[in-house]
Amino acid sequence: MRTRLLELMPEFDLIQDADLKEKTIQTCLTAMEEGGWTPDDLTQIPFTLLINPCPASYVDHVRAVTLTAIRAAEVFAEIYGDRVPVNMDYLISGGLLHDVGKLLEYENRADGMTIKTHAGKLLRHPFSGMELAARHGIPVEIQHIIAAHAGEGDKVQRTTEATLINHADFMSFHAIQRMLEKKESVSKLG
Repeated sequence: MRTRLLELMPEFDLIQDADLKEKTIQTCLTAMEEGGWTPDDLTQIPFTLLINPCPASYVDHVRAVTLTAIRAAEVFAEIYGDRVPVNMDYLISGGLLHDVGKLLEYENRADGMTIKTHAGKLLRHPFSGMELAARHGIPVEIQHIIAAHAGEGDKVQRTTEATLINHADFMSFHAIQRMLEKKESVSKLG
């Protein structure tokens, strides 16, 4: 399971701190085990239930968010230098784990539809993801990224790393949502 996860999400290897890398991988593996998912399932489940049909998988979205945030941090480093520091290991771990709680929030029905679990209806993925990360000893700064990446984080002051993940997440969501709205409009005209 671990080998396949790392093949599907090579960004784990971008984490320089070996201990943090291992804790990040273990958090994801625990979520998959507790949610009943295999790594290949993560390439099939939608990254959101708010877009139906959803053309992007969990793996697609997590990778896109992580890589978008990394690229933004690289621009910050180039332009701002040390004036706007970014902890890249925290950013990458937070990007890879920002939606890990969805592996407990979602389940597949017998007909292949992905729906919310009972627990997922009570605790959204920022909460369950943060709990998984805390359980594995992930630093509080990364727990903050997970907890603050969605609307729940609008009530706290986000760190730079959390802001980058939050904006990368919504860039991904809105771009796909708009793409489908545009498709819908074209199909109505045709």
